[in-house]
Amino acid sequence: MKEPIISGIQQIGIGVSNVHEAFAWYRKHLGMDIPMFDEAAEAGLMLPYTGGEPRSRHAILALNLQSGGGMEIWQYTSRTPVGPKVAPLLGDLGIFITKIKSKDVQATFEYLVGKSVNLLQDKISKTPEGLPHFYFKDPYDNIFEIVPANDWFSKTAFTTGGIYGCTIGVSDIEKSLTLYRDVLGYDITAFDESATFTDWSGVPGCERKCRRVLLRHDAPRKGAFSRMLGRSEIELVQALDTPVKKVFADRMWGDLGYIHLCFDISDMPALEALCIKHGFPFTVDSRSDEKSKDSFDMGEAAGHFTYIEDPDGTLIEFVEAHKIPILKKIGWYLDLKKRDRSKALPNWMLKTLGFGRIKD
Repeated sequence: MKEPIISGIQQIGIGVSNVHEAFAWYRKHLGMDIPMFDEAAEAGLMLPYTGGEPRSRHAILALNLQSGGGMEIWQYTSRTPVGPKVAPLLGDLGIFITKIKSKDVQATFEYLVGKSVNLLQDKISKTPEGLPHFYFKDPYDNIFEIVPANDWFSKTAFTTGGIYGCTIGVSDIEKSLTLYRDVLGYDITAFDESATFTDWSGVPGCERKCRRVLLRHDAPRKGAFSRMLGRSEIELVQALDTPVKKVFADRMWGDLGYIHLCFDISDMPALEALCIKHGFPFTVDSRSDEKSKDSFDMGEAAGHFTYIEDPDGTLIEFVEAHKIPILKKIGWYLDLKKRDRSKALPNWMLKTLGFGRIKD
């Protein structure tokens, strides 16, 4: 079977009630200051997850050029987005925490203290493998974890980069490994422990006994954006002695919170075959729309996107980019379909994305 190329985490989808306000907060506090696209449109292909009706939305894909995935900041404009009826806890099913990479965890901690960010802990703690980290909430009740990383693409004044991974609640870790290890390539287990974890102190649900597995990938990622996206990790959490609920129970994709995890990929047919082999068929495919047979238009970008569900219904998106803006002011767009998709784009070309940086 031909192997698809998974270049890394492209973005985490975050449902918010005010897209421009949220973009400003992530830009000023986390350095997510490059809008890859900023588009108001109708989400007409996500009908299985939007109540069977097309829904209008506004989305901004924000990047931090230092390294890491982006944030797709997403707001319904045709309806009022809904929050969970009961606040999610560690081990509940779905994306619960987003990981942000840091060059200096202590410096990031002090910076966020100075910005009066809602830190969930009064000091830095250690992960089960002994690495420094800490948790905080944004103004919209989304939980983030700051973790150390040593792979960087470029340099700005921020100590933080982009998305480094996420923590996902699952009902059965062994079943979930079929997707996260065998399909997505997270083949290294950094730790696998069951306990009531003291480093979670302050995080909702920290009193639960859980099995906790941190996954990384051995081989460096390949593909056009691999140098910029960098390495990543996935943490799976299974509550062992308490009942759990779905984070998005009785709500729609696009409502408040973490709505999906997205990977940048190449060779969608090979990926589809791999997903089907392991029992994860596409539930959404942009090429099902006659107007999107070649490329789905995302305003300033274009490509092919699909979705699958993990064993508990958490949405995983795949995007194969066909066109991206390099210098929008002069109309320079890169046609990725004409390139060898296994090769990384030149550093200088990716760094030109910084010309679109929003400065405060």
